[in-house]
Amino acid sequence: MGTIWTNSPSASFSSLKGAGKRLKAAKRAKLSKLKIDLLQPVRQRLDQWEIRDPELAKFLYKAIPAQCPFERDIKLFGRKVGHIPPLCKLNPLYDQLVGLRFRALCYLVDECGVDIQSCA
Repeated sequence: MGTIWTNSPSASFSSLKGAGKRLKAAKRAKLSKLKIDLLQPVRQRLDQWEIRDPELAKFLYKAIPAQCPFERDIKLFGRKVGHIPPLCKLNPLYDQLVGLRFRALCYLVDECGVDIQSCA
């Protein structure tokens, strides 16, 4: 016949709380679908870069380190008291730069016949 209205704040609050959770979940799902990687064009460009100049290859080989320069063992009185882990993995372009260095190294060895020991 008619609607019975209650003055129960818990009933209205729980329905609002449930609606809020559903709205947040829907927004999260929508944002995860729209996730944009701003560095993707840079990654693609670095991966597609072909090395064809010996001077550029030598520069890249020298400029990009083979291992993380920040990794250290902390010693006190000759005993190791701590270790600073490699921080290069925090660089979002780390894999592309290491690949570029490797391609430069391969170019120097395979195409130019350069001895790598003389470059270092």
